[in-house]
Amino acid sequence: MANDIQARLPAIGTPTLSSQLIKHGLRQSYLSGPRRLIGEKTVCGPAFTLRFVPARDDKAVPASYGWPGALPAAIDAAPPGSIVVIDARGHPAAGTVGDIFADRLRLKGVKAIVSDGVVRDLPGLRQVGLAIWASGTASPPSIGGLSFAGWGEPIGCGDAAIWPGDLIVADEDGVLVVPPELAEAVAIGGEKQNRFELWVQKRVAAGAQLVGLYPANETTLAEFDADDAARTA
Repeated sequence: MANDIQARLPAIGTPTLSSQLIKHGLRQSYLSGPRRLIGEKTVCGPAFTLRFVPARDDKAVPASYGWPGALPAAIDAAPPGSIVVIDARGHPAAGTVGDIFADRLRLKGVKAIVSDGVVRDLPGLRQVGLAIWASGTASPPSIGGLSFAGWGEPIGCGDAAIWPGDLIVADEDGVLVVPPELAEAVAIGGEKQNRFELWVQKRVAAGAQLVGLYPANETTLAEFDADDAARTA
């Protein structure tokens, strides 16, 4: 079932999923900031969370990368099939992941990296090829503005709350978080919404006016439901 959902949600697309999540009362599902930097495909997978805090002078030092429980240990802990989601506090000048960390994640079978901050080593990241959504790139390392604080915990990324295991969907329009317990309902609603919008597009192309069609009034909904039921029978 998990793999089925992870195939269905990307096919629906984040704009439709966003509308469905709002219908379920979730208005903070969109991650503000991350945009697709590397990769062409839509991805979906469970979140593996990394958390940074503001840099502190005794913690944000080069030696900290070798301390127990530091960022390299978190990279090693990321499970296959996951999407690494980084709470980088939106910092514009502290690259939390570069080409070496990204290649380690790729070899482990991680699907993508999502960060509300920046990444570094862009030419090397392009060679690695792991899908990345981030707010941009910068030269300094993470210790230039952040201190690593842990992994596998609830985080805030791009003004969205994310728990480990939440489903992340990322495409050209952006990144959404979908609670697993709502995934099936959101998928069903999203698939129907996409069928409806294709139905509407055909009528718009044929010259129909929008009023009463989109958004649909009761007559339009009844007509669509009849056509949809006949198509899926």
